[in-house]
Amino acid sequence: MITVVIADDHRMVREAWKLVLNRDNRLSVSALCENGFKVVEVCRDNPPDVVLMDINMDPMNGIEATKAIREFSNDIKIIGISVHTDLSYIHALMKAGGNGYVTKNSSGEEMINAILEVMEGRSYYCKEIAEYHL
Repeated sequence: MITVVIADDHRMVREAWKLVLNRDNRLSVSALCENGFKVVEVCRDNPPDVVLMDINMDPMNGIEATKAIREFSNDIKIIGISVHTDLSYIHALMKAGGNGYVTKNSSGEEMINAILEVMEGRSYYCKEIAEYHL
């Protein structure tokens, strides 16, 4: 079972991803976090396999939270999630230690594929990003 933490400052987004991911019997959502500080705390106290990390959160954004998690763990896989397709966001997340990037336009199936790919040790970029930027 792959444990997943969802970090997003929008409650409906967190809950929607939880519903989608929990339908797959290979995945279990272990925590929902509303900001970067909370996800760092959860990852330190009860490390998941994967974090779905919203890029734009306050007061600590997803890039800062990724850097903070990398200070104590290289094992947790981090997939950035954003509405942004701009390369600067993607590069910033990957430089911070991210393992993949998926836009909020992506399907639940693509998110599951991203989780499975990063768990295999590969980087993952959603189709929307790959088509336009990579």
